[in-house]
Amino acid sequence: SKKKGLSFEEKRARMMEIFFETKDVFQLKDLEKIAPKEKGITSMSVKEILQSLVDDGMVDTDRIGTSNYFWAFPSKALHARKRKLEELESQFTESSQKKEALEKSIEKSKIGREDTVNRAALLKELAALRQKKEQLKTEIDKYRECDPDVVEEMRQTNQVAKEAANRWTDNIFSIKSWAKRKFGFEESKIDKGFGIPEDLDYID
Repeated sequence: SKKKGLSFEEKRARMMEIFFETKDVFQLKDLEKIAPKEKGITSMSVKEILQSLVDDGMVDTDRIGTSNYFWAFPSKALHARKRKLEELESQFTESSQKKEALEKSIEKSKIGREDTVNRAALLKELAALRQKKEQLKTEIDKYRECDPDVVEEMRQTNQVAKEAANRWTDNIFSIKSWAKRKFGFEESKIDKGFGIPEDLDYID
């Protein structure tokens, strides 16, 4: 069977291993020779991988004379990951606060159903928060290979955000049930009238 190639994140992790294990300074041409032999990274992808690590602040670079040199030390990488973690945690906290505010708003909206414009806005906000959550999850996954402990902590925070979103969804289902009992509305008309997606469901 054909051997499965390394993923982009696996290549990034292995590239960092070169720096951490040797604690040396390299030129691009050096890494293009070392990476394929010792880490199974194709020479053609070395430049792209290296640039992504530089962009994320994981690898330092400087031009000396006519040549560019690259290096990375574990202490610098740890600091960069902690800084990124703090940034992501701050965004999660902000999202959680928004969800809490929305939950309070939906509770108030159970009293009567006249404010359809506001309800549509709340649903739009919920969709935006879910999209933001997925973006943050993707960002977190970038660091899985570099620091498993950090990722595990972020996954726990992500679980809290998921549970909050599911509580919000539960509130919508409760309101729909109330409207059907109170006014005899059909579920499809409720969804259409208030802009509720037909496939609205809990997050697994």
